[in-house]
Formats: sequence, C-alpha cells, structure tokens
Amino acid sequence: MYKNMKKTSLIVAITVSVCITIFATMAFTSKSAEKKVSFKQITAIESVVPGGLGRSRIITTDLSGSKLEETKLENFYSLVGINFSNIMQNDLTITSKLAELSNQGWELTNVSVGVESGVEKTGLFITRYLFRKTE
Repeated sequence: MYKNMKKTSLIVAITVSVCITIFATMAFTSKSAEKKVSFKQITAIESVVPGGLGRSRIITTDLSGSKLEETKLENFYSLVGINFSNIMQNDLTITSKLAELSNQGWELTNVSVGVESGVEKTGLFITRYLFRKTE
C-alpha cells in the first residue's frame, strides 16, 4: 500500500510539473512574440469660408512622413449660403476613406475634432482620425 501511495504521489508530481512547464512556456512564448503596432492619422479639414472660397481636404501622410496625399472635399458654403449637398458629398468621401483604411486592416481608435475661427465669417472644422494596425 505504501508503494502504491508513493507511485500515485510520483505520478501526481510529474503531472503537475508537466502542466506548470506547459503553462509557463505558453505564457513566456506569447510575451516574446509581441506584434508590431503601427499608427496612421488622417485629417479632414472642412472650410466654412463664405462663397465657397476656402479649401477643404482630407490629408493623409504615409508612415515615413515623406508622402502627402490630398483628397478634395467640398466647402460648406456656396455663394448662396450653406450647401447641404456639399456636406453630404463630404460625408460620403470621408466614410469611403475610413472604409478603405479599415479594409486594409487599420482599426479606428480615436477621433478628435476642433473648430478654428479666423476673421469674421471664416473658419475650419478639423477632424482627426487615428488608426492602429497590428502586424
């Protein structure tokens, strides 16, 4: 009987040791194989200059900072005032750009907005979209 208890204790000790070794190996392996994270930011600048004289764009810079891509947006105002079809067109252009980046594996992580008011009846709406990609 003492031999059986000794044999059972030995089997339990070996099983526990194997489980601990497997668990520790998995824990350290996942930490050592950390993935690379990249970030990308795009900025939508929408002009509120009367008469449609402002410049509205989506600005995208590549990860190295050496290439700038501009996508034209419509101004909020035309000669007769606020132009809702321009705003609708901007919404379509911006959501199309967001979908394109999402399809490339970029995850939208943050959106920040701001308003710049210059001289009377001028200004900008600025929206920044921060994306993250894990490789």
